[in-house]
Amino acid sequence: MIREEQLLFCKKCQNRKMNVEQGLLCGLTNEKAAFENTCPDFKDDPSVANTPSDESIGYNTEELENELTFEMLEQLKMEQQLIPAIVTGCIAGLLGAVVWGVISVVTGYQIGYLALAIGAGVGFTIRKFGKGIEKIFGIFGAAIALLSVVFGNFLSIVGQVANYEGLGYLETILMIDYSLLPDIMMETFSVIDILFYGLAIVEGYKFSFRQITQEELIELKKQSA
Repeated sequence: MIREEQLLFCKKCQNRKMNVEQGLLCGLTNEKAAFENTCPDFKDDPSVANTPSDESIGYNTEELENELTFEMLEQLKMEQQLIPAIVTGCIAGLLGAVVWGVISVVTGYQIGYLALAIGAGVGFTIRKFGKGIEKIFGIFGAAIALLSVVFGNFLSIVGQVANYEGLGYLETILMIDYSLLPDIMMETFSVIDILFYGLAIVEGYKFSFRQITQEELIELKKQSA
């Protein structure tokens, strides 16, 4: 039984004791756990019984570098799928942009909070389909999130122009003078948009990385043992 598996019990035991230098110890022996399968002195602590399981807690890339050996990190890198991550991230961003455009046209307002949803949606999609732990996944997540937000803003402008002129949306897209588009977008741009765009970029980057659960970490260490 490896240390991480023992800690799943120790963290819920009344006899646990935290030591600054050694970590979690048994309060009865003042030593690290040494049991196999079950601990005869385990006493369930009701105060932690209803807390989320540690198995659902994710480790980010920096933490993985400290937890795993070079060989285990290489194994995770072999599971990465950059192209599927980019493709599905673009699809998520496109859908988010369309939703933003529709809501803006229906309500008559550009809702900045939708930029956050687009950034998160792109990030989580890249995480799910890419399984990436390298920075390139975060970079693509941030870039796709930004482009999606800008495209959503463009669609909202197209919708508003179409409604004002009584034209169809496709007709407006084909007839619009794109040389004026930068000026139009700048005219509708506000200072608060910088904040929302920035947060969308941050979320697109942050959520694009694979999160390794403690259960997966234990399995990786077992395989390398």
